[in-house]
Amino acid sequence: MPNKLKNEKSPYLKQHADNPVDWYPWGDEAFQKAKAENKPIFLSIGYATCHWCHVMAHESFEDPEIAELMNDAFINVKV
Repeated sequence: MPNKLKNEKSPYLKQHADNPVDWYPWGDEAFQKAKAENKPIFLSIGYATCHWCHVMAHESFEDPEIAELMNDAFINVKV
């Protein structure tokens, strides 16, 4: 199930559109949701050719169990 990155222009953000993590792009929607749900922001910053960003995505962000923990505890923002 695609998350909120599917309509972004950035190739890097689009690479993560199908992660089980419920990613938000940087913006008011994410910050308002975090405030409304009283959750901290989990901020992930990367770029399309970053080797370690891909390692983190493969080992963590693509894992449904880890994604569930992240989605329950944070509002996840990818930049």
